[in-house]
Amino acid sequence: MCGIAGFATIEPEERPATIIEGMTDTIRHRGPDDSGFYRDEWVSLGHRRLSIVDLALGHQPLANEDRDAWIVFNGEIFNHADLRPDLERAGHRYATRSDTETIVHAYEEYGPECVNRLRGMFSLAIWDRRRKTLFCARDRLGKKPFYYYWDGRLFAFASEIKALFEHPAISPRLREDMLPEYLAFGYLSGEETLFSGIRQLMPGHRLTLRMGIPGAAPAIERYWEIPQPGQPRERDETAWILECRQRLEQAVETRLMSDVPLGMFLSGGVDSSAIAALMKRMVPGPVETFAVGYREAAYSELGYARQVARSLGTNHHEVTVGMDEFFGALPRLIWHEDKPITWPSSISLYFVSKLASERVKVVLTGEGSDELFGGYGRYRFQLLNQRCLRAYKLLPGFLRRGMRGAIADSPLLSGDLRRKLGHTFLGRGERIESLYLDNFYAAFSADEQASLLPRGGASPYAGFMDAWDARGDTSPIDRLLYADQKTYMVELLMKQDRMSMACSIESRVPFLDHPFVEFAARVPGNLKIRNGVGKYIVKKAAADLVSPDILYRKKMGFPTPIRQWLRDGRAKAMLADLLDRNGFIAAYLDLPVIEKLLESHQRGSIDATDRIWRLLNLQVWGDLFLTGRRAGVWEGSAASPAQP
Repeated sequence: MCGIAGFATIEPEERPATIIEGMTDTIRHRGPDDSGFYRDEWVSLGHRRLSIVDLALGHQPLANEDRDAWIVFNGEIFNHADLRPDLERAGHRYATRSDTETIVHAYEEYGPECVNRLRGMFSLAIWDRRRKTLFCARDRLGKKPFYYYWDGRLFAFASEIKALFEHPAISPRLREDMLPEYLAFGYLSGEETLFSGIRQLMPGHRLTLRMGIPGAAPAIERYWEIPQPGQPRERDETAWILECRQRLEQAVETRLMSDVPLGMFLSGGVDSSAIAALMKRMVPGPVETFAVGYREAAYSELGYARQVARSLGTNHHEVTVGMDEFFGALPRLIWHEDKPITWPSSISLYFVSKLASERVKVVLTGEGSDELFGGYGRYRFQLLNQRCLRAYKLLPGFLRRGMRGAIADSPLLSGDLRRKLGHTFLGRGERIESLYLDNFYAAFSADEQASLLPRGGASPYAGFMDAWDARGDTSPIDRLLYADQKTYMVELLMKQDRMSMACSIESRVPFLDHPFVEFAARVPGNLKIRNGVGKYIVKKAAADLVSPDILYRKKMGFPTPIRQWLRDGRAKAMLADLLDRNGFIAAYLDLPVIEKLLESHQRGSIDATDRIWRLLNLQVWGDLFLTGRRAGVWEGSAASPAQP
């Protein structure tokens, strides 16, 4: 696990070494153990290393035997030892036992198709001196980040956006037309970022750039896609459950590859508990587990994590987070993410990563299962809404519109009842944008943005809708899962990467082993959600690993007491900053609309927690990166340490 950076120019030129050194130093937290550089007249490559495998000889940039192919690589290739014998028989000579060297030899042997043979998580760049070609790739699901800049002459890339700004030709500028999607979802689902000219290489894609050719441009192509569900094989439920268990065991076992201590993030839910139980069977000695909670007990899952830890006999460690340290950490964690933070749980993830970093360098996590097997309640609610809507649409349109209006405005209904009915087919529009996205994702709906954004912008729903439309011929549940896997899940993985790497530890995600994802795509829908139970097949596969009260308890979903905190008197100054006419958002959003929103929230007439969270993060992000006011926001509202 590391950080990479580099740049290349279409025509050769001299560049001072301080540029690549500055880019690489900016992401030192991703690899505090070692650094390295390669430079010639075409390219500069930089690397920061977090030593996990082959601690002595895994230095990067790493070259092949002839020193005409150089690689910088971030991630882990879990099948590198399986690939090595064929490469050695083909005549490739190894100087290390690192997974990095297997990649560069595989590139020599198979060319760009080498990525199809890799099993793991990765972002990488290979400079092929002989062909004057820069080859870059990102893993299939997007576990490792890869950002790049291209202006027709200069191509620059890095694991984190902030490193790109260390190049003198690149400066941070707002991509204003992307604000609607951010305000709706808190993230951008496509290749664009909030910085103009900075894009991400999408998961499952590779990029090739030839130097010395007039008019050359990066050629980007997809090399892997989540497979279509197809027709389920004729087999009984027991066979599906057995295969699920076998594949999960294999995914966990491959992710135990390490020359340094490993641990587990334990929430006390189904997924992390099952992985911890499998680890316990596979590793010698006790497993180190780590959990995070809040001083407000109603929002804390620590009790469940302790229960699982006791039953497994792990060495268990906990940290609790309160309001002061939460908001005190917010600015520097926005800096780590390079973007406004989407979910408050990112801050909690940082604190548990910091705790884990005191004892291990690698952790396994339970991310991904919900998006593969329908674990979130919104999937079940949406399927119910869709079924009811089919019958409801038999009523005349004017009656349906009247019902929506009554639910929104009627004084005969309590505010709580209006809110609940507003989530159902009775109170929503009939298109997926209203019934699903505005209902479960959007903080600011498209209608609300019309008054908030005087200059408008791109459609906030375009990225999700592209994925939704791409699987229009599949079942409703498969369509929902695919769209989330291509959008929402990519952002979850970015959060996982940034918060763990901020603490210089590596996180691994067994459920997103790509053969396991391909298996999940084939699993019939009635084995994903059955009788209102999500992740049915996973729970059955883990029945002998996890106690029933953990398997079937109500999902908490890593809640944060952010609603309570934003009503706390200590938050007043922070909320008042949103109306600062010198602040970042004042230049782009309508402050009177924000003022009215804050007043309504503080009176208790509406719950604007999600919307305030979006605005607060946007304000801090803009002041950190764009307005020059970083010093004024860096320390946050407090700087208290979390309590171990």
